[in-house]
Amino acid sequence: MTRRRQSGLDSVAALPWPVGIVLGVVGFVAIRYGIGWFFGASDGRIGQEIADQASGGMLAPLAWLVMGLCWFAALVSYLRGRARRKLLDAQTGLESFNRAHWREFELLVGEAFRRQGYAVEETGQGGADGGIDLILRKGGRTTLVQVKRWRRVQVDVRVVREMYGLMVHHRADAVCIAALGGFTRAAERFASDKPIELIDAPALLALVSSVQQDGGIGSIEPSQPDRSEAAPAARAAPACPHCRATMILRHNKSTGEAFWGCSAYPACRGTRATSALD
Repeated sequence: MTRRRQSGLDSVAALPWPVGIVLGVVGFVAIRYGIGWFFGASDGRIGQEIADQASGGMLAPLAWLVMGLCWFAALVSYLRGRARRKLLDAQTGLESFNRAHWREFELLVGEAFRRQGYAVEETGQGGADGGIDLILRKGGRTTLVQVKRWRRVQVDVRVVREMYGLMVHHRADAVCIAALGGFTRAAERFASDKPIELIDAPALLALVSSVQQDGGIGSIEPSQPDRSEAAPAARAAPACPHCRATMILRHNKSTGEAFWGCSAYPACRGTRATSALD
């Protein structure tokens, strides 16, 4: 899968921050002591000279530099993660979604999936106009995600076809498209019999509210009149009978009948009838 070029520092910053700390320590030990030990075990004169210089502290500045860079990348990773968490916890409804910049919108969608246990890669490929914005990995399955912050424009079937083509090309398992403006009927029909999940604004609101921290900053309150109708459903959402993840209220595209679907779809396809909770 084609990706943008990343420097070594960017790659470490994309990892969980504790990994960056460990890499810094490992890099320091490997350079400060490992090189000298490796060449010291050889019988050659050149190897012995390198070992003597290494043991004399010649490589110490490089070792400290590597550890410092890794720890700086770990700090960047920690700050980015905290910013994503604050961004998601600050969402109070559809209006706050609308106020978010398209890049912030991508980050909060990624954070919502991350809290569901997905490993989330922010590809940087999509930009404001589309493409693969996120890659989700969980249980050996890969899902490609495109995020659309369009508020007044519905996603048409062309966009869904393109993402389906990318799924086939990259041999991914599923596709997810999150769009505030919703989807045309043609797009919904095309996705209905394929591993494509279409998440409109109410479904996204339910997803975000289900993963927000209890009592977190700006957590969605269903009782307030300007909230989506999806929020009360999310508050009382049952657990999936298969994987125990929080379920989301969905509607059958053919009949319009409401049912509970697993929020981990398409990795899990568990469902419940709404009447089962009455």
